[in-house]
Amino acid sequence: MNFPLPSLVAVSAAHPWTYVLFAVIGFAFGYTLEMSGFGDSRKLAAQFYFTEMTVLKVMFTAIAVAMVLIFGAVGLGVLDFSQVWVNPTYLASGIVGGLIMGVGFIVGGFCPTTSLASASTGKIDGMLFMLGGFVGAFLFGETEKYFDGWYTNAGYYGRVTLDQVFGIPVGAVVVIVILMALFMFWGGEQLERIFGKRDLSKEPKLRVAGAVALFAAAVTVLAIGSPSLEDKYNKVTFTRTETIEQVNADPIVNTLTYTADDMLANRLVFITPAEAFKAKYNQSMNPVYLDVRSEADYNLYHIENAVNVPLDRLTEVIPVLLSEPPANSVFILMSNDEAAATKAWKTLVGSSVQNVYILEGGVNNWIAFFGAEDKALQPAPNAGDDQLGYIFPAALGSRYESCDPNPIEYEALEFEAKIILQLKRDKSGGGCG
Repeated sequence: MNFPLPSLVAVSAAHPWTYVLFAVIGFAFGYTLEMSGFGDSRKLAAQFYFTEMTVLKVMFTAIAVAMVLIFGAVGLGVLDFSQVWVNPTYLASGIVGGLIMGVGFIVGGFCPTTSLASASTGKIDGMLFMLGGFVGAFLFGETEKYFDGWYTNAGYYGRVTLDQVFGIPVGAVVVIVILMALFMFWGGEQLERIFGKRDLSKEPKLRVAGAVALFAAAVTVLAIGSPSLEDKYNKVTFTRTETIEQVNADPIVNTLTYTADDMLANRLVFITPAEAFKAKYNQSMNPVYLDVRSEADYNLYHIENAVNVPLDRLTEVIPVLLSEPPANSVFILMSNDEAAATKAWKTLVGSSVQNVYILEGGVNNWIAFFGAEDKALQPAPNAGDDQLGYIFPAALGSRYESCDPNPIEYEALEFEAKIILQLKRDKSGGGCG
């Protein structure tokens, strides 16, 4: 993880050859689709009659190979899977959409991408199917307001993957999926032999060697495993620029690289109560206040709009923090002092959550800064480490005056700004063939 992360546009401008790479990949993808018969609606529809299973075999091969390569790279520490966009799961709308697309596939002989492959070769049925897709997308956009609440909420699970669903290692999921794919390959050939009257003896023997190699690669991924949270944390680096002003000369700009531990040691991620408060009124960012204390402490006193996520449950919300908040979100962690918040920071940073900061001095420091005049809050002389340092007359939560300070009263607050927004990765789409 780099700080800040350059945008794709900036990378492309600095390295024009990336456009050539995109063109080569696009050409190879289209060539492969056409070579496999994905531009022929009769061949595509034949899979539903079990006479031609090319689509199933090509698609499962792509899925299996991509899965092995991705999680092999993850296991070797080359790729951070947290930075790979995973489409949120909407189970109910996904089932309905799958049924609609499946019926359309059978009747029309194409899925959206294969219709593009067909249309690009001049086939009229592909062009008409593609046109129908555009009309359908237009109608969806015009009527979406009538069922928005259903398809965006019913069966929503956020970013979730099979290893999380079944509670098993990623490598085990890879092996299971590869075994499923190999079984589907074998089963597809048997269906072709029975319904399509195909002579399997003429099929290339190389496919058997490929199946063995694919299974061996999956077992290797399982053996490698996934990097631990500590391993990922130790690889995190941050980049910051330092400007040194000079008399009668241009300023000197230095680029400094810090490890995560360096950021803590230099207190570059600790923000004052003033900055945490002002962030709420900064239109360039979306502050998310994460209170990692116990529910009991949270109920006694918490900052307005803070969300209680106890430290022992923090990992449950990481998928949401990676995929759901806006790109300009800043996560501000707070505990009574700094101990629990610092542990939470290490967990989030090791999980590749960006824009994470710690409230300096915790809630105790917030109260000392904004609640000094509140006579109802008396210091607790026997408070231990990372415990509330005040005695509260009642568990009022965020109803104390200092929980939501008056922005006009504190308009002139000055502080050393520590927050620097990182650019989050962009979403990427997926699809069939």
